[in-house]
Amino acid sequence: MACERIRSHSAAQIGLGLVTGFVFGFLLQKGGVTNYDVIIGQLLLTDFTVVKIMLSAIVVGMIGIFLMKSAGLVRLHIARGSWGATVAGGLIFGTGFAVLGYCPGTAAAAFGSGALDALIGMVGIAIGAGIFARLYPALDRSILKKGTFPADTIPEVIGVKPGIVAVGVIVLIIGLLYLLAVAGL
Repeated sequence: MACERIRSHSAAQIGLGLVTGFVFGFLLQKGGVTNYDVIIGQLLLTDFTVVKIMLSAIVVGMIGIFLMKSAGLVRLHIARGSWGATVAGGLIFGTGFAVLGYCPGTAAAAFGSGALDALIGMVGIAIGAGIFARLYPALDRSILKKGTFPADTIPEVIGVKPGIVAVGVIVLIIGLLYLLAVAGL
C-alpha cells in the first residue's frame, strides 16, 4: 500500500511535510490571517476572519480524518492528555500570541509573505521550543501529567460513536458560521 511506503520512507515524509507546510502557509496567507491587523481584530473581537477560517478548517479536517480512518488510510496515535499539560501549553501559547500577535502557523506564513516582525517571532518560537525541550524531563515529572484525563477522546468520555460526535460537532460549527454570517461578523 502506498501509505505504508510513505510511512517507512523518511525522505518521503519530509517531502510530504514540506509540501503540506507550503500549502498550509499559502492558504493562511490567502485567507488573510497572516495580516497582523486581522489577528489583532480577532483578539479585539472586531474581525472574525480567524475564527471563520479555523472553524472551517476543523470541519474539513474532521471529515477528512474520519473518511481516511474509515478507509484504513491513517492510523491515529492519540496521546493521553492532562490538565497540567493543557494549562501549561495554553499559558505558553497565549503568552506568545499576546506578545507577538501571531500564532506559530500564522507567524511562519507571515514571515514567508515578507513580514519582518514575524521573523522576530519565529526566532522567539525557536528559542522557546529549545527551552521547553531542555526543561521537558522535569516538567513531565512535575506538571505535565497532573490531572490526567479519564479518556483519550470525547466519544470515549460520553460513550458515543465517533461518527455521531463528528456529525454533531460539524452541525454546531456550521450553525455558528451561519450565525456569524447573519450577524455580519
